[in-house]
Amino acid sequence: MHSLVIKQLTICQQGKPLISLDETIQGGEILSIMGPSGSGKSTLLNWLTGMLPSAFSAQGQLYLNQQDITLSASHSRHLGLLYQDSLLFPHLSVAGNIAFAMPKTNKKQRVEKISHALEQVGLNGLENRAPESLSGGQQARVALLRVLLSEPKAILLDEPFSKLDSQLRQETRELVFKQIRDHKLPAIMVTHDQTDADAANGKVINLSRRGNSHAR
Repeated sequence: MHSLVIKQLTICQQGKPLISLDETIQGGEILSIMGPSGSGKSTLLNWLTGMLPSAFSAQGQLYLNQQDITLSASHSRHLGLLYQDSLLFPHLSVAGNIAFAMPKTNKKQRVEKISHALEQVGLNGLENRAPESLSGGQQARVALLRVLLSEPKAILLDEPFSKLDSQLRQETRELVFKQIRDHKLPAIMVTHDQTDADAANGKVINLSRRGNSHAR
């Protein structure tokens, strides 16, 4: 069973506590992190990915599928990241973007896997298109597939829907959450939007600027 465990985490900024968390996220669950600017949402994501800036110090452990990855290098943590910008490579085709982070298998298998994945999210036949020729919603779906086909063991979402208009936001959100649940991946989402947290249908933690957090 997939799980992501944040064990007795305290992050301090210049000696002052910023974040205190003790959470377990099971596969298919989405933990939403909310709070005002400066409350530590981005800092938490930095710690999870192993890229905490030197201005901060942290105590605590991070376990992924019962394995301690607290001190693991960023690239070996098997965490998928989905940002508010799709961050697609302009010089690569849609298929090239998705293949970029895929485990190296035989080329024919990769091509088939990409085609099948594109079909699943309504982008059938767009393998050779350039990213800039796609709509914002289509780019968001390609970015999602790039993360999923890299075979992560957990997913981190950093305001992933904030740049989409309301209709597209709802559709993309439903698709992303469905994929997380279908793949039974533990997920942590940072968001400013209460409707995102409501749609995630999981635990919500509100960070405050005083280093406190409260959950519901």
